[in-house]
This record gives sequence, C-alpha cells and structure tokens, in this order.
Amino acid sequence: MSDTLPPQPKPKSPQWVTATGNILRFLFRQPPSAFGLVVLVLLIGSAVLAPVLATHDPYVQDLTATLLPPSSAHFFGTDELGRDVYSRLMHGSRITLTIVFLVTITVGPIGLFVGTVAGYFGGRTDTVLMRLTDIFLSFPSLILSLAFVAALGPSLNNAIIAISLTAWPPIARLARAETMTFRRADFISAARLQGASPARIIWKSIVPMCMPSVLIRLTLNMATVILTAAGLGFLGLGAQPPLPEWGAMIATGRRYMIDSWWLVTFPGLAILAVSLAFNLLGDGLRDALDPKQMHRR
Repeated sequence: MSDTLPPQPKPKSPQWVTATGNILRFLFRQPPSAFGLVVLVLLIGSAVLAPVLATHDPYVQDLTATLLPPSSAHFFGTDELGRDVYSRLMHGSRITLTIVFLVTITVGPIGLFVGTVAGYFGGRTDTVLMRLTDIFLSFPSLILSLAFVAALGPSLNNAIIAISLTAWPPIARLARAETMTFRRADFISAARLQGASPARIIWKSIVPMCMPSVLIRLTLNMATVILTAAGLGFLGLGAQPPLPEWGAMIATGRRYMIDSWWLVTFPGLAILAVSLAFNLLGDGLRDALDPKQMHRR
C-alpha cells in the first residue's frame, strides 16, 4: 500500500481578488487606460513620498534666488519668492489627492442614497428628490461652487465642501436609472416575499448592482473635480497661500509667465496629466466592467 497522499487542491482566491486581477490585466492591455493607471499611481506615490522626493522645503523663501529657470539645483525653477517649484508641485499632489479622496467618499454615498431611494420608491419621493437634483444640475458646477465658497468663505476645506455639494447630482441620476432597471427584477420580488424591508433591499440588493456604474462615473467625474478645484484656487477661493495648490500656483505665476514660463507650465501640465489620466482610466473601467467585454475575456 502506498503511503503517498493524493495531491491537495490549491485554495481558490477570493472572488473579489480574481475580479480585481482580471480588471487590472484588462486595463494594462489598453494603452490609454494603462497611462491613466500609471499616472494615478504616480500621483499617489508623489503624495505619500513628497517629503522624500522634494529637494527643498516648499515653504522656505529665498529672495536671493527668485525666478530662476530650471536647472540641476532647481528642477522646475523657482518662483517670485525663491521657492522651489518642483518641491511645491510634489507637496501640491497631496492637496490634489486629498480633494479627490474626500470628494469621492462624500458624493458617492450621497448620490447612491438619493438615486436608489428615488428609483425604488418612485411617486412623490422620486419627484421631490429628482427636482432637487435638477436644480443642482441646472447650474454649471464651477459657478455653483463659486457661490457656495463665497457663502462659506475662501479656504481649502470650504472648497472641498462646495465641490462635494455640486458633484453628487450626476451620481444620483445614474443610480436612479440603474435602480429603476432592477426594482422589478425577480430577485427583488423574491426579497420582498421573504419579508425584507425596503432599506435592506436597497442596501443588500440594489446598491451592489449600481456600484460598477457609479464607480465608473466617479472616476470620470474626478477630472471635473480637479479642474474645479484648480479654478477655485486660481480665483483665490480655494487653498490659501502659502499652500502649494496647483491652481493657486498658476494664479501667482501668471504675472511673470512671459519671462518665467515655468511658473505656469509645470503646474498646468500636472493638472492636464492628472485630469486626462482620470478620464482615460474611467473609459478603461467602463470597458473592463462591460459584460460583453468580460465575456470576451
């Protein structure tokens, strides 16, 4: 009799790990979405490692080294106060990432709640919530953000609140459309027959079905969020000096842009690259989460 034990089956990875791996493989096979993913990783890396990557203190002024062009000592030159532009960009990525993160975790739940409740209950609830959403959608996001910041006062925190208040309506519209598609499905009817409350049905059954579309929309919205934050900073209503916010850096550098082109060029390229990256990543996620694309893989 052989003492050899039969080979043991390898433990299966959790389903979410497998799904994440499939999505990442799909994204890296598409050059545009791969570019967006790489830029996002670089943004996170520069934000986390800003004290290590920065060559100078971003707040220290050196009036003997003002408006120096890019060189080995100052990779992106210096500004009108002698501060290193490269170091300020690295620390500015922290502000950008903070804005993106806080706006995302705010507008996602608000939009999901409003959209799923309106879509599930319908009737007067739907009418009231959607008319409120329409009021917010009737104004350009930057104009509405300007109004909120003007009322709250110029600061980075108030800018994040203002952007969050104007960014949730598209999420709510999308969640409502998805909910209306699912609310008469068989699995929802089965949950009702089992005595599940509306809150449990929305949380356990409808919200997970809406998440892929909402995630894609949130990713695409981040480009608008970054541009709105930069616009508020440019107008002096966002992050206040001496914080190295990219829009504020462009605002202070525009007075010297003819002779000192680097003051607006590098912050502008940073805003362009990150905004484009979120758009491309959102397009890639839309394809990766498309059931037809999943079937082809």
